[in-house]
Order: sequence, then structure tokens, then C-alpha cells
Amino acid sequence: MLRAYTELSLQAFASIFAHSPLFGQRGWRLSALFDQMVAIGVASMPTVGLANFLLGIVLAIQGAGQFEKLGATDMVANLVAFSVLREIGPLITAVIVIGRSGSAITAELGTMKVAEEIEALNVMGIDPVKYLVVPRLLAMILMMPVLTVLGEGVGLFAGWLISVTALHLNPIFYVSNSIDAVEQKDLFSGLLKALFFGAAVGTVACYYGMQVEGGAEGVGKATTKSVVTCLTTMLAMDALLTTLIYFVL
Repeated sequence: MLRAYTELSLQAFASIFAHSPLFGQRGWRLSALFDQMVAIGVASMPTVGLANFLLGIVLAIQGAGQFEKLGATDMVANLVAFSVLREIGPLITAVIVIGRSGSAITAELGTMKVAEEIEALNVMGIDPVKYLVVPRLLAMILMMPVLTVLGEGVGLFAGWLISVTALHLNPIFYVSNSIDAVEQKDLFSGLLKALFFGAAVGTVACYYGMQVEGGAEGVGKATTKSVVTCLTTMLAMDALLTTLIYFVL
């Protein structure tokens, strides 16, 4: 399994550059990439925005309850800012994309595999990795950071909104505290995690889709395995990247 996954991933990443239409070469199609960017990114924006908005509200309220005991309610801005940018934004966005788009990729490719459409591509001399996997993988890598930035912005706004309206904090002072709490490393870490999450989700989802066997039942099992593996890989990758960013770099 690990060997097959590694081979598929390496072939897909190699095909992104070795067979890129941006350099006038025949391989994967730009139109397919744009279609996947819409399906993965644009269609996920409402859900990603809503999830981050609600979590921003919850984080501000929970933080205020604890800081109030210490007489430091103003620190809510600091908590929301660094929590959303460092962890909550990238993580909740990745979870939404895994549940919505990662599972869809596995199910779509698995259905094509069961219907022997992938074998038909091989018969016609078309590489399924270039034709099917690369556009989905590249779209996932490109759109995950975009969705993360959107989610972080919405989460920060939600924290500001609940703090100003319900907690009666000074809006200007809240923004000032948020800016002071954020370092360049916080912004960098969120985008870096999003890139790695996108690559991991894209490769895992495509791998399980291309390995489906056993008809409709096999598609269901592969989709379940894909979601579980994506979530586990994402959490492990988050722990590793957090360690590297804050203790090594």
C-alpha cells in the first residue's frame, strides 16, 4: 500500500511540471484544473466560512469566560488572533475540505474505476494520472491556502464581532491587541500547513479512488478509508509542522 501510494504521488507531482500545458506540453488540461478549482475551492467557501465564523464566536466566548476570572478580558483579542492563525483556521478548513471534496474525489475516481473508464483511458493511450489525478491534486494544493485565508479572515471577524457586541470591548483596542499578538511566523505557519494539507489530502484521496475494487461496495469502503486516512495524516502532519516551526525554525 505504501509503495503504491508513493509511486502514484511521485508520478503525479512529476507530471505537474514535466507535462505542464503552461510550457506548451501535452499532458494534463488547464480546463480540467479550473473545473476542479471551482469544485474544490469555490463550492467549499460557504461551508468553510460558516464553520470558521462559528468557531471564532465560540473561541471568543470561551476565552472571555476564563480571562474574566483573571480580570484580563482584553486578552480575548490575543487568544482569538493567534489561535485562529496558528491552528483553528488551517485545521477546520482542512477538515471541511476532507469531508466535502476529499471524499468526493475518492468516490468519483472509484466510480470511474468500477465502470472501467480508467481502463478505457489506458486502452486509448491516455495516462490516467495525468488526465485525472494531476488536475485534482493541483487544484487541492492551490485552493487549500485560499480557503484557509478566507477561513482565518472570517474567524477573526467573528471574534471581533462577538467581543464588541456582547463583551463590550473597544473595537479599536481589540484590533490593536490582535495585531500585537500576531507575528510573521504565525501567518507563515498557517499557509505552510495549508499547502502540506492540500498535498496530503489530494494524494490520499486520489490513491484510494484509483485502488477501488469490488463494485459500489468497494467505492463506499474506499471513501471511508480515504476520509479516515486524510484526517489522521493531517493531524500527524500538523503536529510535525508545529514542532518544526516553533522549536526548530
